[in-house]
Amino acid sequence: MRITGEFALKKSALLILMAWLCLACTAQAAQLNKIAAVVNGQVITMFDLQKAALPELGRARLNPNDPKQADKVNVVFRKVLDSMIMDILLEQEAKRLSITASDSEIDQELTKMMKMRRLNRAQFEAELKKQGMSVDELRKTLKTNMLRQRVMGAEVGRRVVVTDDEIRAYYEKHKDTLYDRNGLHMGLIVYNPNVNARSIAAQIASGSLSFEEAARKYSIAPNREKGGDMGPVEWGRLNPEWEGRLNKMKPGDVTEIFTVQGHKAQVHLFRPGQTGPGRPMTFEEARPVIDNILRQPKAMERFDEYSQQLRNRAVIDIRL
Repeated sequence: MRITGEFALKKSALLILMAWLCLACTAQAAQLNKIAAVVNGQVITMFDLQKAALPELGRARLNPNDPKQADKVNVVFRKVLDSMIMDILLEQEAKRLSITASDSEIDQELTKMMKMRRLNRAQFEAELKKQGMSVDELRKTLKTNMLRQRVMGAEVGRRVVVTDDEIRAYYEKHKDTLYDRNGLHMGLIVYNPNVNARSIAAQIASGSLSFEEAARKYSIAPNREKGGDMGPVEWGRLNPEWEGRLNKMKPGDVTEIFTVQGHKAQVHLFRPGQTGPGRPMTFEEARPVIDNILRQPKAMERFDEYSQQLRNRAVIDIRL
């Protein structure tokens, strides 16, 4: 009887523990299924929000389950939610304007990414997995970016004007820093989260460590064995963010640290086999470069105005 009694007690305790676990799982599921926002009838769940916020939370070293960090976590959530709302508004606007991004176009972008990194499909998927991303998620991100750029081109870009006088004035002021861009390569370091990126960047800036050596030692990008070389810059295919960054650089320049996909990174613009900046551009060669440089801040100002117009017309219910 004693053994039977002990067994009964243990069984009872186990049942109670299982019940508590079920309640905890149910509460967690309810929290994840909770609606964070509704944008013109389209729902964003807390699960969607938390997943999208993971890179930002990781970079800030915040734990969403730590009550002591709740205020800081909420700031990140609201920032990410704002971006998600804008993505939805732009997707809805793309649909209204009959702007699309086809599967074949996304396939082409994926193929380009694999070629640039010199990876086959399996290697590429393995690299994505290391970053906590699937191919389907990357395809969705690429489609969102394509639609965003096309809506911006249709509704923002065509309304931005850069005059010949502005281009000429910029050239006269900066012609000593505008160099031939043919054959220029882009080097990229995506720093391992476990290294001191700022210390390494300081060594690169001082010349005590070359960019190529730093890439081989500390980068987690697939091109690290090639010293970070991403190959020739395809100027006509750059998205606005990278175009704005690279257009401000001259051959030999290395950027300050910036963030890409939640990781600290640096870019090096260089011409293989050449240490100097190269031949200065003529005015006609520099014209499209200067046009892009001057167009970017105007486009961003116009985009901010356009974004606010979309928000004003939308029905947005935030429930955080």
